[in-house]
Amino acid sequence: MALAIVFRRADEPDVALRWSGRVSLTPRILAVNIFALALLAGGFFYLDSYRTRIVDDRLDQSARELSLLSVGLQYARPDQQAALVRAYARRTGDRVRRYRPDGRLMNDSFDMDAPRYRLRQPSEESWQRHVARFLDKVMDRAVFADRPPNFIEPAVDRAENWPEVVAARQTGKPAAYNRYAPDRTFMISAAVIMPDGGALLATENARDITRTVRAERLRLGMVLAAAVLASILLSLFLARTIVSPLRKLARAAIRVRLGRAREVTVPRLPARRDEIGMLARALSDMSQALRHRIDATDAFAADVSHELKNPIASLRSALDSLDRIDAVARPDLREQLMAIARDDVRRLDRLVTDIAEASRIDAQLSRTRFEPVDIGMLIERMVVAREARGVPRGVRIAFARPRRDLAVVMGEEQRLVRVLENLIDNAVSFSPDNGLVQIVATVANDEVLVRVEDEGPGVPEAERETVFRRFHSVRPADEAFGKHSGLGLAIARSIVEGHQGRISIADREDARQGACFIVHLPMALARDPGIAPD
Repeated sequence: MALAIVFRRADEPDVALRWSGRVSLTPRILAVNIFALALLAGGFFYLDSYRTRIVDDRLDQSARELSLLSVGLQYARPDQQAALVRAYARRTGDRVRRYRPDGRLMNDSFDMDAPRYRLRQPSEESWQRHVARFLDKVMDRAVFADRPPNFIEPAVDRAENWPEVVAARQTGKPAAYNRYAPDRTFMISAAVIMPDGGALLATENARDITRTVRAERLRLGMVLAAAVLASILLSLFLARTIVSPLRKLARAAIRVRLGRAREVTVPRLPARRDEIGMLARALSDMSQALRHRIDATDAFAADVSHELKNPIASLRSALDSLDRIDAVARPDLREQLMAIARDDVRRLDRLVTDIAEASRIDAQLSRTRFEPVDIGMLIERMVVAREARGVPRGVRIAFARPRRDLAVVMGEEQRLVRVLENLIDNAVSFSPDNGLVQIVATVANDEVLVRVEDEGPGVPEAERETVFRRFHSVRPADEAFGKHSGLGLAIARSIVEGHQGRISIADREDARQGACFIVHLPMALARDPGIAPD
């Protein structure tokens, strides 16, 4: 019998699962992996920040370059100013417009040279571009990006119709704006007020910013897609290797709970060396132990029924005979029947007591707190008390006491007393008149060994295991029938095994006739409770 294991309550705060405990493991594993991927998806927020920084840098750059053009025009000769504007437009790719102080258009780089860009209409583009713009909108909404206004050319090209020029006149500093072209590419515009009151306006279709951001988004999306695929495959793998075995074990446990333990084979998963494999083997061992316990309980119930029937039948027969008139008329026969009835009642009382004791051993030992017990002192007290009461037929009891605090075990003292009393009673009952019962307690290989030897007929080798069965009794020929229930040695073995020990029968070491019972109990260790010195 294994030692009892005390479990904490399953609903303690540190292990309780509230809402998540109601969800299957498979979606929980997938949710955990997807949550980690959601952190990776946060890279799209970084991508929006990256795009914003590029646009801001381009706005600053456009305003600075246009300011330099303004200074250049201020010091250039009138006949060189148009060429300077054209050269600037070629170098930067901007459309540069110069306005007079009254707001009228003076120069336009698109009129001086070939246009450096052309605004594209969505209707003119392929479906791939439509998909790209759709993804742009999705990403902007996902990261809550600010949407710039649309770029619209004024119907009348005058300085006061451009908000950049108006802002520059109001602040006296260069002004730069960012807007969307019809195809959602960026339009970077900047305006500078010249010393003579005129204005410079530069506009640029910064398609390179959109291409750069889309390329980075594609790379991030590919990484995220690969991570999602790997996460799903990993989740399915974990679900298969964790959830499926647990479901099999749960179904087997349910069948055991429903009372079909003999029909259930719990998978042991021998190939697994992880915690699930340990759980499977533990459940398999538990189900086998339960199966053995059920079989033992059924056998015990059958044995109890059989053992109780004999004295009850004898008692019924005696009582029925007393009812007969001729039996009552004969005092000697009536006394004989009453003696039989009294013996049967005592036998029933002894059987019920021993049966109750045998059935309570496992449960009581599982709840008992073991304490250090000095086997030497315990046996010495028992021998002294027994000699004080008197030993029948002149049988002598000799005990070789070990050194104090040497043969110490962890156990329950009263149960160990019951074991030793059963063995001593058994040895005395089988000993011849004036025989000698020898008790030896020694220590070997971290075990305490107790040997009880008698000078009786001994136990045949074929019977050395059978005598420990319940209700199996081999008694001396001259002993009255029914004085023993046949549970003494069975109770002794249960108690010893409850102390993680074992009991066996062997030949005497001196090769003389007699039985030798040997009890092996684990020796108490220094780390056990109550062993360490104060």
